[in-house]
Amino acid sequence: MITTRDIAERLGISVSTVGRALADDARISEETKFRVRQTASEMGYVGNRAARMMRGASSNVVALVIPDIRNSFYSTIAHELSKNMAAEGFQLMLSETDDDRMVELRHLRELSANRVAGVIIVPTARPHSESVKLLRAVPHLQLLRRHPSLGSQWFGVDDREALHRATAHLVALGHTRIAYLGGPEELPTGAERLRGFRAALEEGGLADDAGRAELGPPSSVHHGREAVRRLLQEPAAPTALVLGSIQLTLGVLEELSAQGVKVPGELSVVGFGDEPGFSWWGPGLTTIGLPIQEMATSCALWLLRRLKNGPENDGPYTSVSPGSLVLRGSTAPPDGKASSKSS
Repeated sequence: MITTRDIAERLGISVSTVGRALADDARISEETKFRVRQTASEMGYVGNRAARMMRGASSNVVALVIPDIRNSFYSTIAHELSKNMAAEGFQLMLSETDDDRMVELRHLRELSANRVAGVIIVPTARPHSESVKLLRAVPHLQLLRRHPSLGSQWFGVDDREALHRATAHLVALGHTRIAYLGGPEELPTGAERLRGFRAALEEGGLADDAGRAELGPPSSVHHGREAVRRLLQEPAAPTALVLGSIQLTLGVLEELSAQGVKVPGELSVVGFGDEPGFSWWGPGLTTIGLPIQEMATSCALWLLRRLKNGPENDGPYTSVSPGSLVLRGSTAPPDGKASSKSS
């Protein structure tokens, strides 16, 4: 293995000068830094990051802690973050929590022990008190979900407005029996989306029983299938459905296709997120579009700036991205008949 001593002997300079040049020390001239880096590259030198970490330095790893990588929302975010981090010499590490606070704590312990440079986290509903302490010791920000105990740097979506806009669209079409499938209220995203749904019903002058909310695991395709199956079997089945997560949307679309439900003739549907297949599913899915790439890029740039400039400007920061209603063919005025399975 090539060492800094080998590089020093090749160039005829001291080992300490090589070390400082590789660490971009301001005391070393740019000419010497260039010569050292070029020689290190030619000789195949790989820096001993473990030794640097033993001296108290952070790694070049930024961690992304998310509930479920199977959700394309998070995989898209991971891809964008990885590109932005790599451009600045950082490596993205992925940790999945499955929305379990103890799994979240275990990951944060490992990340802390390995001196990650920073953490981007989609927190669980109730982070462990030790998780809170661990994150206080490392530059971090919250993504999508926001928990007050984890600080005041947050990048998210205006969930309330997104669901309000989707539900108001169905109300304007004349629907008076509208169901909502979303995540639990204990999640901040779930609570805000439910709030937007209910506000649109109230502003539309609909009775309290006009809207039906089914809440459950937001990352469960199976729950989406089961929930819509129950709704369609009710005596006064909804004529319209609005969804509060990508995975629930996928489950609902699978079940509607399996049952042969006519959309929008029997049931109008507004999805969540805009997967590539949503534009050609059935008549084309009307859905809530989200600026995922833009949000991930903004998030990465903020953290990179924080890592480079230190904690001087470490005050509260909030970035809220708006959703958009993408109108396609899956919504239409009700025909006056209850939703049912086609013959």
